[in-house]
Amino acid sequence: MINRIGLVIHGGKPQAVTVAGLVRQWAVLHEIPCLDLDVWANAATEVPSRTEGAIERLGNPDLIVTVGGDGTLLRGVRIAAPADVPVLGVDVGHLGFLTEVRVEEIAAALDAVHEGRGHIDARLTLTMRASRPLEIPAGIDALIRYGRGPTLPSPAIRHADAEHVGWGIPLDVLALNDIVFEKLARNRQMTVGVYVDDRLFRYYAADALIVSSSTGSTAYSFAAGGPVMSPEVDALLFTPVAPHMVFDRSIVLSRRQRIGVRVLERSGQVAVSVDGQTRGVLDPGDWVIVYSGAKRAKLVRLSEVDFLARVRQRFGLPDAAAAVADGSAPPMYHPREPLPPDLADPGPRQ
Repeated sequence: MINRIGLVIHGGKPQAVTVAGLVRQWAVLHEIPCLDLDVWANAATEVPSRTEGAIERLGNPDLIVTVGGDGTLLRGVRIAAPADVPVLGVDVGHLGFLTEVRVEEIAAALDAVHEGRGHIDARLTLTMRASRPLEIPAGIDALIRYGRGPTLPSPAIRHADAEHVGWGIPLDVLALNDIVFEKLARNRQMTVGVYVDDRLFRYYAADALIVSSSTGSTAYSFAAGGPVMSPEVDALLFTPVAPHMVFDRSIVLSRRQRIGVRVLERSGQVAVSVDGQTRGVLDPGDWVIVYSGAKRAKLVRLSEVDFLARVRQRFGLPDAAAAVADGSAPPMYHPREPLPPDLADPGPRQ
């Protein structure tokens, strides 16, 4: 049962403000407390609201409902995941892969969750350590924000001894989609060394380098030519953007591996963004390690996710004309007999 709802809203979208009223109406009807948080502290200037302490400001809910697009849901996840609170996304965006519920389904969706008929889709998250605390230097905020989305405060340091760098200072960062390293100035290239676990893989000169989860494979990484990965695959993916080299392929790694990025001595500065929001700037000699987070994001689904059907729908994928000319195939292959054991549980037994 739902005992308390935290409502995360994109206040800059009039439709989101209107739709949020439907969630409040449902909460009032069921006598369930419901508190709001706008993702923008100032919608006119797109200054994001702070997420530190947001779970307490929302009254420590047992369900967070986001009303907006995927960006709003990402903010809700950043609030909810550290507290193991599930997130239900209501879609008023344009191309949502993560949001689950259409506006006309809100009451039915909340009824389903309240009655225990929802499914939890647990997604891998990313976090990072760094050679020093991330900072946004004074005087370049406008440059960082241009084309990179809103700037959030630099992440706090998780409990650790900052004077002893060792494996790096743990930063209070949680990403569902990706952590991106991008050249700061158009006239200075970014050159970095990329490490997999403790070993140097290769140097990259590129406009950006994307480290994403499998969930984030359909976001910026996809736009940069990376592969589409099922979110059921626990994996890390890194994709170079406009690399100045012949080798431009994405690399897929185990969730247990670590991806290190070191800015080379004569590189330009590198902006670091987390799920599309700038969190700091790296100077030559700085390094960051990206790895799987300890907490999973818990997305509420009303039914089992058909990921490839969602890919086909969201991208409007047409069938090849040459293939259609040669016949058609049924939309489902599903004989009436029960699945044979080797199909019901494929793969080696461990």
